[in-house]
Amino acid sequence: MASTEKMSHPRGLYTLFFTEMWERFSYYGMRALLVLYLTTEYARGGFGMDRASALEIYGIFTGLVYLTPIIGGALADRILGQRRAIYIGGFLMAFGQFALAGSHAFAADEALRQWMFHMGLGLLIVGNGFFKPNISTIVGALYTDNDPRKDSAFTIFYMGINLGAFLSPIICGTLGEQVGWMWGFGSAGVGMLLATVWLYVEEPKLEGRGMPPGREGVRLGAADFGTIAAFVAGGVATVYGFLALQDAISEDAMSLALKVVGAIAVLGIAYIIYNGTSGGEQWSRVGAILIFSIANIFFWSGFEQAGGTFNLFAAEETNRVVFGYEIAASLFQSINALAIFIFAPMFASLWVNLATRNMNPSTPAKFGLGLTLLALGFVVMSFASFAAEGEGLISPMWLIGVYVLHTFGELCISPIGLSMVTKLAPPKIVSVMMGLWFASMALANYLAGIMESLLHSIAPDMNLFVFLTITAAVGAALLFALTPLLRKLMRGIH
Repeated sequence: MASTEKMSHPRGLYTLFFTEMWERFSYYGMRALLVLYLTTEYARGGFGMDRASALEIYGIFTGLVYLTPIIGGALADRILGQRRAIYIGGFLMAFGQFALAGSHAFAADEALRQWMFHMGLGLLIVGNGFFKPNISTIVGALYTDNDPRKDSAFTIFYMGINLGAFLSPIICGTLGEQVGWMWGFGSAGVGMLLATVWLYVEEPKLEGRGMPPGREGVRLGAADFGTIAAFVAGGVATVYGFLALQDAISEDAMSLALKVVGAIAVLGIAYIIYNGTSGGEQWSRVGAILIFSIANIFFWSGFEQAGGTFNLFAAEETNRVVFGYEIAASLFQSINALAIFIFAPMFASLWVNLATRNMNPSTPAKFGLGLTLLALGFVVMSFASFAAEGEGLISPMWLIGVYVLHTFGELCISPIGLSMVTKLAPPKIVSVMMGLWFASMALANYLAGIMESLLHSIAPDMNLFVFLTITAAVGAALLFALTPLLRKLMRGIH
C-alpha cells in the first residue's frame, strides 16, 4: 500500500462520522435539558421535583443507557447485522425524544404527561442499546486489525461525537430553556431523524460492512426494512408493557423481578461469550479486554466528576464574570467537547505519524498515559479547591486547565478503547464485547455519582480531589506495570 493510501481513510468513515454526530446531538441535547426539566417548577412547565429525586432518575437513566448495548450488540451479531440495528435504534430514539416533547405539550393531563415522559426515557434506553455498540463496530470493520490508521480513525470518529455534544446544548438547550421544553426535546428528535436519513443516503460508502450475518450486499433491501419496522414496533411494545407492569405490581415485586432479569441477563451474556470464543488466542484477547475494562472504570469514574462536583465548583467557587457579564456555570461543560474538536485531529495525526516511525505506543501504554493525565488534572483541581477555601472566588482558568488535561486523557483512552475492542473481540461476538465495554462505563458513571458520599463515609476529612488523584495515579501505575502482560494477552495485536 502506498504511503498516501496509508494516510487516507475510507469514505465510509465520514458517513459514520456524521451519523454519530447527529445521534450525539440528539442525546446530549436531551441530557442537557433532563435534570433542568425535572427540577423546574410546575408553573413553568417542569415537574417541580427536588434535586435528589431528579438526579436519581438521571442516574438510573444514564446507567441503563450504557447497559442495553450488550443486548443490542448480541442481536446485531447473531440476527440483525449492525446496519439494521442502527436504523432500529435511530427510529426508537427519535420516537423517545418526541415522547419527551409530548410530555410538555400535554402538561394539562398529568397522567398522560407522566406516561409520555417515562415512555420517552424507555424508548431512548432501548434505542441506544441498538445504536451505540453497532456504529462503533462498523468503524472497526473498515480496517484490518493491525492497520495503523485504525486508532486514528476512531479518533476522527470521536470528533463527530463531540461536535454533536458541543452543538446540542447551544441549540436544544437554548430552545428548551428559553422557548419551551417541547421545542428543545423536539429539536433533539429532529437530530435523531437526520442521523438515520444521512445513513440511508450514504450507505453505499460502507462497502458491504455491517450487513446481516451471511450477507455481503451494498445496501439493505425492502425485506430488511420490514424487519427494522418489526423490531421498532417490538421495542415500543416492550417499553409499553414494562410501564403497564410497573403500574400493576408493587415496588418490591418490581425490584425482585428486575434482579431476576438481571441475573438471567448476566448468565446469558456469559454463555454468549463462552459460546462465541474458541481457542487459546481468542480467550487470551477476551481476557485483555476485561482488564482494559477495569482500567476504563478507573478513568471514567474520575472523568465523570465533570457533571457533578466540577459543575458545583463552577457554580459556587469560580469567578464567572466576563466583561461585566456573569456566564452560566453549565457553560464550562462545553470546554471538553470544544477541546476534543480542536485537539482530536492532532492526536489522530500523532498516532499515524508515530506508527510510520515504529514509535506508536501500545494500547496499554496509551491507557496508562490517559490515567496519568487524569491524575495530573486532579492535582490541578486539588490546588484549586485549596485556593477556594477562603471567601473569594477563584479564576476560571483553574477549571479550564483541568478540563483540557482530562480531555487529553480522554483522547488517549476513549477512541483507543473503541478501536481496541474491535481488534481483540472474537468475530462472532464483537458487538457483544462492545456492549460490555459500555457496561464498564455504566458502572463508572454510577461510581462517579456516589464517590463524594462514599469518601465521606470512609474518610470524612480527606479532600475528594486528592483521593481521585491517588486512585488515578495508582491506576496508571498498574497499567504501566501490566503492559508486558497485556501485550502478551493481545497476541500480536498492537
